[in-house]
Amino acid sequence: EVQLVESGGGVVQPGGSLRLSCAASELTFSDSGMSWLRQAPGKGPEWVSAVGTGGSTYYADSVKGRFTISRENSANTVYLQMHSLQPGDTALYYCARGRFRWDLWGQGTQVTVSS
Repeated sequence: EVQLVESGGGVVQPGGSLRLSCAASELTFSDSGMSWLRQAPGKGPEWVSAVGTGGSTYYADSVKGRFTISRENSANTVYLQMHSLQPGDTALYYCARGRFRWDLWGQGTQVTVSS
């Protein structure tokens, strides 16, 4: 069974940084675009960023310039480096397979930005 497992969430002060990781148990990982989405309390899921199979990257306007997505195919892992975090970034962050349509989601990792 294919699985996506996120890690790296935590509590950070405003202006801080975190790096999220998503490990995929799939030998064809390199053939899949991958995304990060987030869901804040009381809100619907919000797409954050995506990386294509060739390494092209895409960002929501709300995180552009602060977040960086990358992938390491040899490790079946996708990362989300987050800088200048703000309270509005507080959410459950999900890794998902696909660039703009997602057919597999992880369980999520919580990011809380609070002083």
